[in-house]
Amino acid sequence: MDKKKIIKALDIGQIEWRKHALERMLERGISRAEVKRALREGDIIEHYETDVPFESALFFYSDFKAIHVVASLDDVTQTIYVITAYLASMAHFKEDLKTRRSNENE
Repeated sequence: MDKKKIIKALDIGQIEWRKHALERMLERGISRAEVKRALREGDIIEHYETDVPFESALFFYSDFKAIHVVASLDDVTQTIYVITAYLASMAHFKEDLKTRRSNENE
């Protein structure tokens, strides 16, 4: 996933919020502004090239709180689809909150 294309889509306002994402964001106290900031300024920490209908990626951003955002991009329409957002947790990620734990005992 090309970060420059993500930023361009944000700049032109081409963002679609999946119902699941909005529900989870509300439950977890994550705002739309925080998600947009994660997409614009955050790091892509995982790529999911085989996702359909569009490849997606996991973004990490930390400011006042550390969040993960899963989003995909339709290159044709230049539309970002926000799939989910959640608070980053050491239950599934190492101390940097970017590296996924390989097993539960780590």
